[in-house]
Amino acid sequence: MKCRHCHTTLQHPFLDLGFSPPSNAYLSLEELDTPEVYYPLKVSVCNHCWLVQTHDFNRADELFRNDYAYYSSTSTSWLKHAEKYCLMIRERLKLDESGFVIEIASNDGYLLKNFVAFGIPCLGIEPTEGTANAAEKLGIPVLKEFFGEQMGMRLAKAGQQADLIIGNNVYAHVPDINDFTAGLKAALKPNGTITLEFSHLMRIMERTQFDIVYHEHFSYLSLYTVSQIFESCGLRVFDVEELSTQGGSLRVHGCHMDDPREVTIAVKNLIDEEDIMGLRTLPAYRSFQSQTDQLKNDLLTFLLEQKRLGKKVAAYGAAAKGNTLLNYAGIKPDLVHFVCDAALSKQGKYMPGSHIPILSPAALKEYKPDWVLILPWNIADEVIEQMNSSRDWNMKFFKAMPVLTEIK
Repeated sequence: MKCRHCHTTLQHPFLDLGFSPPSNAYLSLEELDTPEVYYPLKVSVCNHCWLVQTHDFNRADELFRNDYAYYSSTSTSWLKHAEKYCLMIRERLKLDESGFVIEIASNDGYLLKNFVAFGIPCLGIEPTEGTANAAEKLGIPVLKEFFGEQMGMRLAKAGQQADLIIGNNVYAHVPDINDFTAGLKAALKPNGTITLEFSHLMRIMERTQFDIVYHEHFSYLSLYTVSQIFESCGLRVFDVEELSTQGGSLRVHGCHMDDPREVTIAVKNLIDEEDIMGLRTLPAYRSFQSQTDQLKNDLLTFLLEQKRLGKKVAAYGAAAKGNTLLNYAGIKPDLVHFVCDAALSKQGKYMPGSHIPILSPAALKEYKPDWVLILPWNIADEVIEQMNSSRDWNMKFFKAMPVLTEIK
């Protein structure tokens, strides 16, 4: 396989999680008795541009189907994060009703609804029909297509270049990152701004966050590599913010190469920090597999002990990262009896691979488990706050990532 960005032959493995189905391919009851497609889940690092990437085994249109079940608005903390961002960026860029905002992977309108409320014209780009339909009900115009250079050029030709292009947790999801980035340049006004949020590779490695690896994520990104990709397409990163979301993310601010805005010291400082951690050297990548295996083994040991003691264990959050953890560990309903999730689109279905049933959060009060494994550990505080008001028995919460821990 060649590197997705620089086309160097990939020779250096980073992580091998065996075989699993796509993490968002939730199953209906009828589908439990039909064959399930598994793909290898392997990750390598390019020793030229240092892009960490999954191996190619499937296409984006096989992963992001019309029944794609992730709805951003189910997380109250994510809604607050989006609202805070919109208020900040409107003030920073002095956006008003004469401006134009594009969000790529706009999902169910969780973010663009803020620009609708501001009276700022906007456009969502979202290929999954269910979430796109939800956004349209909020008054958000949506193009139901995948984004790339051809669409960017089409938007430019139609006079729809943007003052601001937003991409939250989408940059890692695109199989052709060069084409996507070229599309950003084409769709951006001469003095426009791009902001992209994505999980930071340095934090993934530092905290052994292997559950962020799944087929829908094609790339795992450092600031250095993103800067190289931008520059290859005539863009540049001029500012960066470190965020706590997703266990440690970056928000990069980009512009055209000839934009007069100066690069902030934050960009240099963070690339220097990546270099200190060794992200442009192979030895930094060689211990991740053994660290991952230790986390998996710790979780299995705990679950087997609870089964021996006759304790009941459930999980909360039918998240993609949870499916990575469950499938790599080989966990089935005998160890984790069910998963609760607030998303109506997931309730009544089954987790891919493990076939653990997905129930409403009300099931916790009905079945009264002894332990609840919070799979989206990055929003553990939000989950516990929601659950504490309704529990009247000694239910304990724990998380497996980034280390097996009871949450008080």
